[in-house]
Amino acid sequence: MLLIILIILSVLLIVVATSKFRVHPFLALLFVALFFGLASGMPLDTIVQSINDGFGKTIGSIGIVIIAGVIIGTFLEQSGGAYAMANRILKLTGKKQVPLTMSIIGYFVSIPVFADSGFVILSPLNKALSKEAKISLAGSASALVLGLSVTHVLVPPTPGPIAAAGILEADLGMVIMLGVLTSIPVLLVGWLYASKIASRLYIDPDPEISPAEIEEKLKTAPSAFKSFIPILLPIFLIVLKSVSDFPTTPFGTGMSKEIIGFIGNPVVALMIGILIAFTLPKKFDTKMLSTTGWVGKALQNAAIIILITGAGGAFGMVLRNSGIADVMGESLSGMKIGILLPFLIAAAIKSAQGSSTVSLITTASLIAPMMVSLGFDSTMARALVVLSIGAGSLVVSHANDSMFWIFTQMTNMTVKQGFRIHTLGTLVIGCAAALIIWTMSLFLL
Repeated sequence: MLLIILIILSVLLIVVATSKFRVHPFLALLFVALFFGLASGMPLDTIVQSINDGFGKTIGSIGIVIIAGVIIGTFLEQSGGAYAMANRILKLTGKKQVPLTMSIIGYFVSIPVFADSGFVILSPLNKALSKEAKISLAGSASALVLGLSVTHVLVPPTPGPIAAAGILEADLGMVIMLGVLTSIPVLLVGWLYASKIASRLYIDPDPEISPAEIEEKLKTAPSAFKSFIPILLPIFLIVLKSVSDFPTTPFGTGMSKEIIGFIGNPVVALMIGILIAFTLPKKFDTKMLSTTGWVGKALQNAAIIILITGAGGAFGMVLRNSGIADVMGESLSGMKIGILLPFLIAAAIKSAQGSSTVSLITTASLIAPMMVSLGFDSTMARALVVLSIGAGSLVVSHANDSMFWIFTQMTNMTVKQGFRIHTLGTLVIGCAAALIIWTMSLFLL
């Protein structure tokens, strides 16, 4: 009970510090992480180690990806390529359909690409589309992040669902099939939430650039086709690596697989994307690569995002090492509520420590010994349990989740607005997924 009270208090402290007292999120997260560790009675050396490990591992896993994505985005923006892409897409979908477009793009991109990376890669395109359509960035960004989140937890080959399926000995093909059936209506719920609710908050997609400046950029902008390549090629390479890693080894096990694995690594794929982005300006100048040029500007923007994301990772690691996930899992495991039990355990663990992947793996490990006694021993039941855990791993994204900070920082939202838009959105789609899975279980089990 103490740990649960402390996690609620910690979140409140972050909200109050950042919104009322204007404390930078980086400092707020680090000090609250320290407070939680001390108040929960963690060993002092474990607290320090957790903060260092959480910060370092988070930055180590997505730091270069964020930097590369921001550099590509800066070249797309400064060259006018982002606006050329926006014009092309708007001609196909219409100006009123930007949120739906971003939902669908996010849905497919997050199957092979981590949701955090996908949001960074697609954020420049999203901003350009929103600017051209003259709509709030809150709606389109929310549509994108929710679309990314849906497949991140429900559709393999994303690592979390694959790991959960392996732990529970579920048939992966069945998980993919039911995951797709579940995720499509959840995607629609996310789109409706983004377009009807999130869009009520107006966030300027790019307050530093005027419509006249956009028109001027379009005069020297690269073609839409050329502009898409720095975004689509890295995604294609990452997808290719995921396919190569399938158990059936479609590309063999020799040199070809090794090469695909190398160029399909997100860091290498995005560095290739950077090199292609360098070809976007009509007249390339090496000053663009200097500390005062486009690259320098991109690194300054990326630094703030990385620091806050790393601090969020530190907070999450302190929570993880406090044992709060085990406490919540064990306290809920005695409840007799059928297929909703895995959902509630996963939701509690996700809300407590921030990582959807950790929530999927931890919940699957807790549920695995109880599968037979709970009546989940059939092939269909095991697949549905994996999806129920995935739905719970959506609920909810807040201050201890790196995606929360990437979302707020890249959209210029305040922490309060992030809770109001993003946290509520993940609650909505998580509960929608749980309802759909529960309904499916009535007919399939």
